[in-house]
Amino acid sequence: MIIESRAFARAGLLGNPSDGYFGKTVSIIIRNFGASVSLYETPELKIEETEVDLNTFRNIHHLADSVKLTGYYGGTRLIKAAIKKFLEYCETNRIRISNKNFTIRYRSSIPRQVGLAGSSAIVTASMRALMKFYEVEIPQHILPTLILKAETEELGINAGLQDRVIQVYEGCVYMDFEKEHLLANGFGKYETIDPKLLPKLYLAYKIELGKVSGTVLNNIREKYDKGDQLVHDTLAELASVAEQGRTAIHNKDYETLNKLINHNFDLRCKIMNISESNMELVNTARCCGASAKFSGSGGAIIGMYEDDEMLHKLIINLRKINARVIKPIIM
Repeated sequence: MIIESRAFARAGLLGNPSDGYFGKTVSIIIRNFGASVSLYETPELKIEETEVDLNTFRNIHHLADSVKLTGYYGGTRLIKAAIKKFLEYCETNRIRISNKNFTIRYRSSIPRQVGLAGSSAIVTASMRALMKFYEVEIPQHILPTLILKAETEELGINAGLQDRVIQVYEGCVYMDFEKEHLLANGFGKYETIDPKLLPKLYLAYKIELGKVSGTVLNNIREKYDKGDQLVHDTLAELASVAEQGRTAIHNKDYETLNKLINHNFDLRCKIMNISESNMELVNTARCCGASAKFSGSGGAIIGMYEDDEMLHKLIINLRKINARVIKPIIM
């Protein structure tokens, strides 16, 4: 029997990047893109490589382009980390798993390194496949933490819980990572929000802007750890934006929500250097009348639009700067 599992892309709607600093966020799943994992029993344990994991190139230019887009490592390291953390969880919780091996492979349609959580989607899909294969149940609120540890502890990736929470829960989720609760329990407070309450949203992305999010956020981590007051105050305000946004969504107060989305990005600009290309992405969308903020670490934006006329304007104008616009599928 072949086990198939899947995890989707995500977009941070409000609050990011405060999730990695005991903040609050509102996130949505993006079903337009996903990572899928196939797993089936075999005599030996084997991780099959995909094209991005191979080390054969057409020429030196192909190698350079590959590194720019996908970095120096492919997805097999993510699967290895997921398998190791899954086994450790079972051992720690005295869960006996059957003595059988498997072959596992992944595929992903998530645009690489544009802030849509492609890496964590591979880990999430791998965890789901392993749970099904070995018939192990991991509580929903625990699973995102386990996925995060696979990336942070095993691979040294600088990341927060937000991506893993929304990819496990799906839909729309409000997350509170209050420090005392998080350190005491190892997970935050997660509240699902009915996606039907959300306004008209668009997502736009430029593949060539992709950067490894951990690299982008490392400077903020350094300043935060040193007690930089501006960084601490701004991250606290970003958390407040998410809390206000949660109320606005429940009340269908879209005017306030629209302002909060823009404010989220403006706050980010206070503590992070934004490239000209990324600023062009945001400013082009705003010139069309839409709100705009990063969906993650950069390269993709999310915001609200009023009607089909504005959406058409977004599509036309963002295409001029080599950006693609989609309507996110959340449910």
